[in-house]
Amino acid sequence: MKLILASQSPRRRELLTQIGAEFTVQVADIDETPLVGEDPAAYVERLAIEKAQAVARLQGDDVAVLGSDTTVVLDGEILGKPLDQADAVRTLVNLGGRGHQVLTAIAIVTAGQVFSRVVSTDVSMMPISVAQAEAYWMTGEPADKAGSYGIQGKGGVLVAGVRGSYSAVVGLPLHETALLLAEAGVPTWLTQAT
Repeated sequence: MKLILASQSPRRRELLTQIGAEFTVQVADIDETPLVGEDPAAYVERLAIEKAQAVARLQGDDVAVLGSDTTVVLDGEILGKPLDQADAVRTLVNLGGRGHQVLTAIAIVTAGQVFSRVVSTDVSMMPISVAQAEAYWMTGEPADKAGSYGIQGKGGVLVAGVRGSYSAVVGLPLHETALLLAEAGVPTWLTQAT
């Protein structure tokens, strides 16, 4: 079965390569606005499914499409990508010295079937001053990241601890994705070895 990754994220491409699945990339363009009153876990799962479905509609029956979405949640509030520098600085200062959750949903759509899962990881941050948040913004890294930071880059310095899946915080939970691919009938190096 042919696999398509419905994401433009280079981090997701790198992580999916580690699983050993052969795939191509096709970007899905969907509206990522949360619905009124939508629970964060339901939100990321819906987006992952919609991304996969948007690409799957353009394919044949012998294709599996993997969609994924990641969001940062603080006190039950979804923290998306920052609107501008002021938004990023405010978000980072609020995250500083506290714990939050990173939710990553994965969804695989095949002919007539949808497989999905949400992975939650607890992340704690060091205290972050306005000056530190502004300096981090100037690196250019936070501009396209949920929660205004990237754990796999310079933002990793701000992270005091992770409980759960590190790769889920980066954007694709390796273990859970490998299991979901196996469930959907997509071979990986892990499933080929059993």
